[in-house]
Amino acid sequence: MADSRTASLKLLPQMQKVVDIQSKIIYFLLAIILAFGLTYALYEPVMNQAQIYVLFLLFLAVGLWVTEAIPPFAVGLLVFGFLIFAMNSYYSKIDPENVQSYYSEYVNSWSSSVIWLMLGGFFMAEAMRKTGLDKEVFRMSIAKFGTNPKYILLGMMLTTALFSMIMSNTATAAMMIASVMPFISTLEDDAPFTKASLLGISGAASLGGMGTLIGSPPNAIAVEALNTHGIDVGFLEWMLVGFPLAIILTLVFWFLLIRKYIPRRTEMHIELPSEETAEYQVNYRFERIKKRVVLIVMGLTLLLWLTEKAHGIPASVVSLLPIILLTMSGIINGDDVRHLPWDTLMLVAGGLALGLAIKETGLADLYVEKIQQFDLNFYVMVLGFGFLTIFMSNVMSNTATATILIPVGIILTFENPVILPIVIGLSASSALFLPISTPPNAIAYSTGKLEQKDFRLGGVAMGFISPILITVFAFIIYALVT
Repeated sequence: MADSRTASLKLLPQMQKVVDIQSKIIYFLLAIILAFGLTYALYEPVMNQAQIYVLFLLFLAVGLWVTEAIPPFAVGLLVFGFLIFAMNSYYSKIDPENVQSYYSEYVNSWSSSVIWLMLGGFFMAEAMRKTGLDKEVFRMSIAKFGTNPKYILLGMMLTTALFSMIMSNTATAAMMIASVMPFISTLEDDAPFTKASLLGISGAASLGGMGTLIGSPPNAIAVEALNTHGIDVGFLEWMLVGFPLAIILTLVFWFLLIRKYIPRRTEMHIELPSEETAEYQVNYRFERIKKRVVLIVMGLTLLLWLTEKAHGIPASVVSLLPIILLTMSGIINGDDVRHLPWDTLMLVAGGLALGLAIKETGLADLYVEKIQQFDLNFYVMVLGFGFLTIFMSNVMSNTATATILIPVGIILTFENPVILPIVIGLSASSALFLPISTPPNAIAYSTGKLEQKDFRLGGVAMGFISPILITVFAFIIYALVT
C-alpha cells in the first residue's frame, strides 16, 4: 500500500504537466477558432485581404494573451512572423516591385524609439543592482523616517515607488522585499506590520511605475502609439502626468494600509543587514568608484531626458548613453546583458507592430467611419476604458493589456487620440487585486506571509480610485497645456 502511494506521488507532477500541456493546447485551438469566428462576423465586402489578415491577427493575439496558451513574448514574435508572411503573400500579387516596403516598417519596430528607451532603463537598473547601489540607497532612505511604524512604512513605499520609476517594478519589489525580510522574520507570522510592509512594497512598485516612460512598459506603448499618430510626447511631458499620479496614488494606498494595519501609538526599530562583508572591505575603494560611475551616468542620462526640449536630442538617443558607458566601463558585461528582460522587449515590439498594421492597412480608418455614426460620450468612454484596463490587467499581463486596448482606444477616440492612450497606460499599473495580477504581488505572496484575501483591500480600493483620478488628472493637464 505504501509503495503504491509513493509511486502515485511520484507520478503526480508528471500528470500535472500533461494536464497543463493539454489545457494550453485546448486554449490555443479555442483562440484560433474564436479569431476565425470574430473575423467572419466583422467581415465587410470593402475589406481587402491585408485588412482581413490584420483583423484575424488582432483577435488571435488577444485570445492568446488572455489565455496565456503560449508565453506572452511568443505572441509578440508570432505577430511579426504572421505580418511578414501575410503581407508578403498579399502585396507580392498586387505590387511585386515594392513588396518589401509594405512590411519593412513592422520589422523596424524592433528598433523603435520605445525599445531603445526601455533598454537604456534596463541597463541602468542592472548597474544599480550589480553595484549594490539600490540597497545602499534603500538603507539610507529608511533611516530618515524615524521609529513610528506608519512613517517607516511610508519610507518603504516612497523609496519603492521612486526606484520603480528607474528600475523594473519586478526588480524593485524583489530588492525591497529581500532587504526587509530579515527584519520581518523577527516579527510574528500574523503581525499587522508584516502584511502592511509586503502589501505596501508590492503596491508601490506597481503604482510608482507610472512616473516615467521607462517605469512600466504600458507607458512606453502609449507614447509610441501617440508618436505614431503625430503627437510628440517626451520624457518630461509624460512625467508631468505620471509622476504626480504615482506619488498621489502611493500615498492613497499608504493611507489605506495604515488605517487597517498600523496602531496609532507605537514605535519600532528596523535593523537592516549590512553589505560590507570581508570581501567587500578588500575591494571597498574599487566598489565605491563603480557606484560613482553609475551615479554619474544615471544623473547625466536623467538630466538629458528631462531637458530634451532644450538640446533637441531625442530620449531614445539619450538612452544609448548608459548602454555605451556602462559596458565600456566594464560595470555591465556580456553575462549581464544576456540576463536582461529581452522577453519584455519582444512583447512590446510585437504589440507596436500590430498597432502599426491596424493603422497602415487602413483597418483603423474603416472602423472610424462606422463609429462616426454613433454619438458616444467621450468622457464616459475614457473612464470606461480605465476600468476595463484595470479589470484586464488583474487577470493578464498589463503590458499585453495595453498592447490590446491602446490601438482600439485610438480608433474609438479618433477626434482626440491624446487622452485615452495615457489613461490606459497609467491604469494598467493599478491592478493589485490578485497575487498573480502583477509580478510584485507574486513576489510578496511567495514569502508565505500573505494570503490571497490580503490583496483585496488594495485591489478593490485602487481599482475604483485609480481610473477616476487618472482620468480627471489627464483631462486637467491636457486642458492646461493645450
